[in-house]
Amino acid sequence: MLKRRTWVALAAVVVGFQFLGMCNLFAVAMLDPLDFLALQSIRKGLEDLPGSNFFASWDFTSDPCNFAGVYCDSDKVLALNLGDPRAGSPGLTGHLDPAIGKLSALVEFTVVPGRIIGRLPQTLSQLKNLRFLAVSRNFISGDIPATLGQLRVLQTLDLSYNQLAGGIPHSIGTIPALSNVILCHNRLSGSVPPFLSLTLTRLDLKNNDLSGSISPSSLPPSLQYLSLSWNRLSGPVDVALTRMNRLNYLDLSMNRFSGCIPGRVFTFPITNLQLQRNSFTGPVQPPSEVTIKTVDLSFNRLSGQISPLFSTVQNLYLNNNRFIGHVPATLVERLLAANIQILYLQHNYLTGIEINPTAAIPLSSSLCLQYNCMVPPVQTPCPLKAGKQKTRPTAQCVEWKG
Repeated sequence: MLKRRTWVALAAVVVGFQFLGMCNLFAVAMLDPLDFLALQSIRKGLEDLPGSNFFASWDFTSDPCNFAGVYCDSDKVLALNLGDPRAGSPGLTGHLDPAIGKLSALVEFTVVPGRIIGRLPQTLSQLKNLRFLAVSRNFISGDIPATLGQLRVLQTLDLSYNQLAGGIPHSIGTIPALSNVILCHNRLSGSVPPFLSLTLTRLDLKNNDLSGSISPSSLPPSLQYLSLSWNRLSGPVDVALTRMNRLNYLDLSMNRFSGCIPGRVFTFPITNLQLQRNSFTGPVQPPSEVTIKTVDLSFNRLSGQISPLFSTVQNLYLNNNRFIGHVPATLVERLLAANIQILYLQHNYLTGIEINPTAAIPLSSSLCLQYNCMVPPVQTPCPLKAGKQKTRPTAQCVEWKG
């Protein structure tokens, strides 16, 4: 009787193991075959860089939904995050296989920084549910596929720090759900297309080779972050900027923008206003005290007198323009009180400043006055690029001529 019970117990254990084995097989089989094959193709196109072991868990005899970076719902892959996201991870090398387009339920696709080369697969346009696409800091080359405009629910597009060339497809600007477009540090050329999304909050196109003018209606008023620096963009931007009332970051530096700077810009709730190295002209007239911490208007063609409403700025760069007249007394007072840390006024046409020659400039503050239409009453260290000449030639200064 005892032997019979023992046999029954052993049989039950064997059946139990067989059941568990069937469950494991069932779990593996649960993933859609197309998704399974797509993951296999993606894996074949990529390798870990030395020091990375991201693919160590990608054993296709087990459930792919347990792979690192793979997230499933039922039998479909919903998110694919390729590479170890921890800071300092070496990343991956290889290329992105077109089979990525077979993951039909994919909502999120990201790749960590690494050395992935080649083009973006055209098949990305088949991912109709994709909301988040981020393939940055690799060596992706070629054009941005115009077919990405077919991703109508896409919210974030980050292809920054690659080697992408060609223009920004106009179809990208028509995606209605876009909230973040980050294409900076590439080799993109051509014009900036109109962006029609009323939910777009971040547009970062800096460090490319973009040219042409910005249409007043091409940038939506929903923008909160706008960076177009280090391009070859030209023309006026006053109308486009006047339409924006939510900006908290603005960088248009290192371009060829022209026309006036609208006073409204100085009321934006930003900490750093960067408009340097353009061709802006005319007077600068803030409507109220400027509360922006750093204002850089250097290397333009701005003229007229310096507004005393800039006295509340902590770092003020007005050098290399065409400002005239006296430096406002309020700027001097706040400089001597160490409320202004940087006041660069060199290379203008200023004719006076009311400051005691024996005044002690605080160690935390910097003042540069050289190469104006006056002899600087105080000798202060200036940047090396300001040159060695202390004053402008008399022939260039109307008041001195008189």
